[in-house]
Amino acid sequence: MRTYISINLFATLSKYTPSSADKYPIEPGTTVQNLLQELGVPETDAKLIFINGIKSNLTSPLQGGERVGIFPPIGGG
Repeated sequence: MRTYISINLFATLSKYTPSSADKYPIEPGTTVQNLLQELGVPETDAKLIFINGIKSNLTSPLQGGERVGIFPPIGGG
């Protein structure tokens, strides 16, 4: 059964944003790592991951209905 998530890819990752980002289909149990692979985002480029505003990681599972935000490493000086 397919469910949906909302995806926000920030800064340099925005180029990987799918056209269906507001209602992206997933299979329940898909991990963030699986999601990155589907989108073609290199894992090393995903530094901060938030699911429903809570800091998460690559192994975090998605069940559907979540808001996923992914940020690249941010430099400054």
